[in-house]
Amino acid sequence: MNQIDKKQVLAQIERLRVSAILRTRDRQLASDAMKAAVEGGFRMVEFTLTTPGAFELISEFSELADLLVGAGTVMTPEQAREAVDAGARFLVSPICDSEVIGEAKRLDVVSIPGTYTPTEMATAHRHGADLVKLFPVLDNVAEYVRSILGPLPFLKIFPTSGITLDNFGGILDAGAFGVGFVRSLFTPEDMEAGNFDAIARRSSEIMRKLT
Repeated sequence: MNQIDKKQVLAQIERLRVSAILRTRDRQLASDAMKAAVEGGFRMVEFTLTTPGAFELISEFSELADLLVGAGTVMTPEQAREAVDAGARFLVSPICDSEVIGEAKRLDVVSIPGTYTPTEMATAHRHGADLVKLFPVLDNVAEYVRSILGPLPFLKIFPTSGITLDNFGGILDAGAFGVGFVRSLFTPEDMEAGNFDAIARRSSEIMRKLT
């Protein structure tokens, strides 16, 4: 694992802006699909801990050059420690848990708890969260992000639901710190068919739109 401190990771996230987030029930499928996303240009990836062999996948991908690897669905301090031991440099949760945020701070890795309302986001920030994940999905993510950042400009909001090839540029323009692609990148149809070429092509298109 390439050892870099939290400030460097935050700078990388700010530069990369887009993350590939994978949740599946098959370890080999997860590995093959994420390799396709990396082939297409993603340099920030997240394996959710509900995926079989997630810690092994984090370890495997953290050995690749120029790749920032994180763990998702981190629910306990114990999971946080195991994920970091495996090579995760950022920890994402679907909820805001002060113990997980505190453990991430102790481990010197980026914490991204799940939040939905301005109050939840501000609470996560006060607990020490580095970014706040916007979850679950909204009808108009860009407008929601813009509305929150008006009175709360210090927040670093990272939406991970409802992100598509068509709308992610507008969400970033609205002030989001970054965005995460889940089902719109790893579509159920492509995952079921093992169509990794389609995932790689979609990844390349996202990268083209990003630049």
